[in-house]
Amino acid sequence: MEIRPLYDRIIVKRIDQQRQTASGIVIPDSAKEKPEQGDVIAVGTGRLLHDGAIRPLQVAKGDRVLFGKYAGQTVKVDDQELLVLKEEDVLGIIEASPSASLKKVA
Repeated sequence: MEIRPLYDRIIVKRIDQQRQTASGIVIPDSAKEKPEQGDVIAVGTGRLLHDGAIRPLQVAKGDRVLFGKYAGQTVKVDDQELLVLKEEDVLGIIEASPSASLKKVA
């Protein structure tokens, strides 16, 4: 099954975080927080403006994005957990190399 988001919505697949700390401690799934970054797998056509025009989205399919901890709606499609977000829920597009990782500052 495939989801086609409408207007300014995007579909994101969360990126799995490392399950082991730098010192070698394994973190169980129950203690892990859900990752706050993911890959965009589908985008809508754009934001519908009051005058009927459509403004294209800043986010594109294939972008890696950063979003808030409680942003969006989680849906399950074909045993895959996906996140449906509005474009305004995206905090930024990650342009670093895939080997680089962002660390959360407390």
